[in-house]
Amino acid sequence: MELRQLKYFLKAKELLNFTEAANSLHISQSTLSQQIKQLEDELKIPLFNRIGKRITITEAGELFSIYALQSVNKSKEGLQLLKDLNNLETGKITIGVTYALRYVLTKSLVEFTSRFPKIKFEIVFGTSKELIHKLSHFELDFILTFEEIPSENHFKYQELFSSPMALVTSSKSVLKGKTSIGLAEISKLPLILPARGYSTTQFINDAFLKNKLDIDVTIEINDIPTLLELVKTGNWYTILTQTTVASEKDLFTIPITGKDMTRTAMIISLKEVYEKKAVGIFLSILKSLV
Repeated sequence: MELRQLKYFLKAKELLNFTEAANSLHISQSTLSQQIKQLEDELKIPLFNRIGKRITITEAGELFSIYALQSVNKSKEGLQLLKDLNNLETGKITIGVTYALRYVLTKSLVEFTSRFPKIKFEIVFGTSKELIHKLSHFELDFILTFEEIPSENHFKYQELFSSPMALVTSSKSVLKGKTSIGLAEISKLPLILPARGYSTTQFINDAFLKNKLDIDVTIEINDIPTLLELVKTGNWYTILTQTTVASEKDLFTIPITGKDMTRTAMIISLKEVYEKKAVGIFLSILKSLV
């Protein structure tokens, strides 16, 4: 059953004349008759009574026309929806983001929604591992995270910016004012770190391991805002990218010296998936604001 057959059937029902219906549809009468006959054969019931050159609608045709009309109208609505989607009059963007990149996302959301207010958003915060899993299962349009080494062939990686790693302290800390600090000095401090599963924690552990240093982790926590509140008390320190605390009050960051102590912010998406027009525009805004 094809959509055009339904359209031909409905026009024939409306005019009760195959010749007039064919002319109205700009096709030959033989084409119209053939298509309606194929439809009847598929349905295994006549839709029209053929009396000489006259036709009348059968009871089956009358009942079937209700559903045929619904199908044609739904297809028109679907076409209009796609036009609206392409014109950014409707649609939804689903984004996965790590806490460290929330401020980048926030600025882009404000800019985009001021221009395209009808687009809806779903924002999911999580660890890099959690977001990668969701992206792989087509639950997100793209994710924003720190990922130094592109590791999956089915992902598309776009670099946003690099951010140095920093020791984060309370503004009341005796270390406030230092312009840099090494891992050896940090290894003697009581630390709070994001829970395992955060790529930042893996990065930090690897850095200390490469330098053959132990690390004194007093608390692991999977909520970054709570982690920062604890650091603000002055009892602990943490290690994060500078961007993570860029807008935080009562905190002070000290860049960490040493090789490879920067992280690269990435946009990660699926390679073979169609990119919505809204997503493409959002990403252009995002790149322009970093």
